[in-house]
Amino acid sequence: MKKGFIYILLLMVVAVFTSCDKENSQDTGEPYFNFTDATESTSPTGYNVAYTGNTTGLKFVIRSNRPWKIVANSEDTWAKFFPNEGDDDGIVKVIVAENKTFVSREMKFAFVVDGEEQPVLFTVTQAQATPFITVSNIAGKDINQLEQTFTINVKANVTYTYVSDSPWLTVASENVGASSTDITFAATANNGANKRVGYINFTCAQFPNLNASLKVTQEGKGEGTIVLFDDFAWSTYSNTIFPNTTDAKRYDAWTTEEQARGWSTTPNTFSKNEQLLYACYGFMKVGKTTYGGDLISPKLSALPAGTHNVLVKFKAVPYMTAAGTQDDNYLNISVIGPGTVSVSQFVIDNWPNYTTDPTCTAIWSQINTERSFTITGATSQTQIKFLGGDYNLSGVGKGKNRIFLDDIKVLIPN
Repeated sequence: MKKGFIYILLLMVVAVFTSCDKENSQDTGEPYFNFTDATESTSPTGYNVAYTGNTTGLKFVIRSNRPWKIVANSEDTWAKFFPNEGDDDGIVKVIVAENKTFVSREMKFAFVVDGEEQPVLFTVTQAQATPFITVSNIAGKDINQLEQTFTINVKANVTYTYVSDSPWLTVASENVGASSTDITFAATANNGANKRVGYINFTCAQFPNLNASLKVTQEGKGEGTIVLFDDFAWSTYSNTIFPNTTDAKRYDAWTTEEQARGWSTTPNTFSKNEQLLYACYGFMKVGKTTYGGDLISPKLSALPAGTHNVLVKFKAVPYMTAAGTQDDNYLNISVIGPGTVSVSQFVIDNWPNYTTDPTCTAIWSQINTERSFTITGATSQTQIKFLGGDYNLSGVGKGKNRIFLDDIKVLIPN
């Protein structure tokens, strides 16, 4: 028993001396504290950051043999160090939130080492936000003669108001999102022969230089009476850039409401009965590699009883890869039901220019993007088919004939 007690006592004495040695070892040598950038090549005294901030943080390195703290000179939290204290070497980050004000700001940080404040301060300086109002379609919005609604997206970091100057153009609804607002306007039908113009005026009282006007032009019935029109604005899949539409939504994956709009396609028997019609962002795509697809319109149910000669207008763009490789570019036209088309095939040769039009939006407004034909003897049961090349493209030309389609309009000419 006595030997065991002595042994335990010796162990306790050794533990005490070991603990003292550990405590003393941290304080051996001259105290030092170094604050450097991530490469440890410079010792910065400040950080200038844009108004957008840096929520992922900018790294710095601390070398020290004493406990340290980084203390802000204010209670603001828009800039902070993490972690802001330690016992020895470590990596810290300066994290800066977005500056949503229109005034620049700064915050100073002191380094306290072993209870003693160091002579050098670190200053975070952040630029003020730039005020903006960004209105989609600000270059101008063209709509057809029908009664309709359309949506304008507005991004802004200021308070603004908006109003229409025309009684035929009114606000229908407003959907405020986290980063932008969708404003839906309603336009009554234009029964006159001539087009009409209205303006939606956006005003910022705090920054009048941001004021803007959106010109809305509605066509009249000078050309004829519309019986079918679709600009596919309801299709919000994928994106606007033609080569990047690999995630477009194939027809069989459309919602019930989308299929109920009446557009359809022929199952391709050469490609396991796949329905090779794809919804993109505001337009349609037909076909894929080796196999063609078609777009079939709803029946022209708005036509009065009897037969009529109608004018069909549509916009089309051929497929070209980002590297410039072109598909074949034939678009075949036919009808299902009564009627005879004036043109059975178009060569779609308005190739996109990804340098001058990287978002593939300007091309839809170019004159050569729109084409037209007539149907003689159409009735309310007539449907129009747009086919990219043929259904089986294996061994045919380049083996690819994808076409993008938009703004399909059918009119009874005056």
